[in-house]
Amino acid sequence: MSNGLVNTRDMRFILFEQLEVEKLFESEKFADYSKDTVLMMQNESEKLALNVLLPGYTAGDREECHLEDGKVVVPACFHDIYKKYVESGWVCPTKSPEVGGQGMPHVIATSCLEFFVAANFPFVIYPGLINGSAGMIEKYGTEAQKKKYMYRMFSGEWLTTMCLTEPGAGSDVGALKTTARRLPDGRFSITGTKSFISGADHDLTENIIHPVLARIEGDPPGTGGISLFIVPKYRVNDDGALGELNDLYVGNVEHKMGIKGSATCTINFGDNGNCIGELLGKEREGIKVMFNMMNEARIEVGMQALGYASVAFEHAVAYAKERIQGVPVWEMSNPQAKAVPIIQHPDVRRDLLYMKAIVEGIRSLNYFTAYCLDMSHIATNDADKEKWHGLVELLTPLCKAYASDMAFMVCSKAMDVYGGYGYCREYPIEQYLRDCKIATIFEGTNGIQCLDLVGRKLGQRKGANVMTLFGLLNETVAKAKQSDDLKKYGARMEEAVNALVDLTITFAGLGKSPNFLIPVLNASPYLELMGDVLMGHFLLQGAGIAENKLKEIYKEKGADSIDKQQALVHDNQEAAFYAGKIAAAKFFALDALSTVKARCEAIKVGDKMPIEMADESFTI
Repeated sequence: MSNGLVNTRDMRFILFEQLEVEKLFESEKFADYSKDTVLMMQNESEKLALNVLLPGYTAGDREECHLEDGKVVVPACFHDIYKKYVESGWVCPTKSPEVGGQGMPHVIATSCLEFFVAANFPFVIYPGLINGSAGMIEKYGTEAQKKKYMYRMFSGEWLTTMCLTEPGAGSDVGALKTTARRLPDGRFSITGTKSFISGADHDLTENIIHPVLARIEGDPPGTGGISLFIVPKYRVNDDGALGELNDLYVGNVEHKMGIKGSATCTINFGDNGNCIGELLGKEREGIKVMFNMMNEARIEVGMQALGYASVAFEHAVAYAKERIQGVPVWEMSNPQAKAVPIIQHPDVRRDLLYMKAIVEGIRSLNYFTAYCLDMSHIATNDADKEKWHGLVELLTPLCKAYASDMAFMVCSKAMDVYGGYGYCREYPIEQYLRDCKIATIFEGTNGIQCLDLVGRKLGQRKGANVMTLFGLLNETVAKAKQSDDLKKYGARMEEAVNALVDLTITFAGLGKSPNFLIPVLNASPYLELMGDVLMGHFLLQGAGIAENKLKEIYKEKGADSIDKQQALVHDNQEAAFYAGKIAAAKFFALDALSTVKARCEAIKVGDKMPIEMADESFTI
């Protein structure tokens, strides 16, 4: 069941058959939800995506954002889209009804978000920051700050940003130069420049609230000396009325490779010494506060990546079915042979199966991570809460980095299916490829995510989080090995899991040795390895479920022979779906999992060539 954006059948398979999310509804927190409620919400989000967001996707790319009289103007169609998006209640669905939300489980909201990011991610960036930004005020703000800012942000009346990056302090946040000077009334005068700020200025809402990282004069260098400030575009009076324009100005609008409908700008704060901000949370705890938003944003980048991978794959399959070119390879010597749809050519089919496996794998990864977040909220004891929260912490860099790397590859493969047409603007693939690439860069480059995984996440709770994950992987191996059809693929998975566990233990032992740089040097390939093993886990887990469901269909339909079963798969949509799940798992096990052990062994050799070679050797 495809709408050209998302395979809704796979979405519902993961939710209801693989994750069994209906168990969430047994908790008091989510007692108002049911499968029917979820399906209704998905139907509504699907219609909004197709009928409202999607028509503005290409238009926004062509029109772009631009400056007029020092103010940013967004693509004209975004105004109506934003109005309908807010009216439909999608600004903060997971938040409590007390602040304007729906109390929706994160995993359900995540599935609905997939429609929106697949339809028009450049637009989604604008409201996409509200949950994290207003959520920081909800958690760390004073009652006065909540009253002045939070409610109007959660309602969509005001939009927001995340002002972290500076021209000389991108990934190295601790090197920022933006300063905050104390004022007699307890507020602060902010001075500095922030760059690459999404939604920095626009004409969608009358006010924009900027969370700004800055160092209070006299505080120590590094990340430990950074505080966070609420800096509104227009100052807000105590009674909630808008005051004068704050002393902040847009320096430029970036002309980017992709997501051109999203305003990415430089903001200059306090050029005239009169930019006023309020401290959010405690002094020198800005990074701690901001990372509540950053972690959420990184999971959302994983959803952006999934959206692009999904829509690129759906288009590639549709194109391959209708594009007539070339005779079948087995008819090459027949001068009377007729051209066939390119989906019948082996290499195209291999690419499509690769794309299918990746899309379904990262969909499972993202949904499972959101599910873990929900489980951490409904856990009834500290041990379970720590377990589920620990999995979210561990999986976040994988959602962001692995998903975005693989999504870009899927978009590239989709362009290959289209051939030269895919490179042309009359088809959507070239925009998907351009727009998708930013996912590997913003909210912390993928290299930073890999270092976060190896340098911080593996050791959290003394390794308990990663051991919990390895336990889940081994459960999948054990189940697969019980199946006559899947056991040899389960063996591939077992070999891959064992190799990854061994490499992880090796990394842990290098922490204080002369070879402590080996894990740092190999952080990116390690994350890729863990991502591949996780994909194998989710796909093989899904294949086990699909195998049982397919057997039930065969029995019900009387398909008691191979020939009858193959014929049924061609004629029955449910049988075809489950057979596809099994095929994707088998393919990925052979194509990717088979290489894991060799890649792990190569890392364990301990080669440090990239570090040891002279800088001059990189040039010709």
